[in-house]
Amino acid sequence: MDKKTRPDNVDGYISMFPDSVQRVLRKVRATVLEAAPQAEETISYGMPAFRYHGILVYFAGYANHIGFYATPTGHKKFEKALANYKQGKGSVQFPLDKPIPYDLISEIVTFRMAENLEKKTKKRNRGK
Repeated sequence: MDKKTRPDNVDGYISMFPDSVQRVLRKVRATVLEAAPQAEETISYGMPAFRYHGILVYFAGYANHIGFYATPTGHKKFEKALANYKQGKGSVQFPLDKPIPYDLISEIVTFRMAENLEKKTKKRNRGK
């Protein structure tokens, strides 16, 4: 994807993929928004991102998997549950030929919301 084809919103991003991948991306998006209804959608680093007192998670579509990025802390907290998936620091690949763990995505988002809120509260309290 070059800069000319980079989408400026999540709908545009999802529309760039084949229908079968679009269905999964829409479900990931809905899962994140259900777990974090206050989150703001944006495009960051060329992929969908969700903010709630800072970045919560990113996700991205690929030919054979969905990339899910919950920062290193989100992945560390759920390392046992993510152990069967290919991972990098702060990233995990959910293969498209296997069931996507939407419940796990929801749990990770909920954890990241609490983590971001706690950081914001601590920062605010230090300023007093």
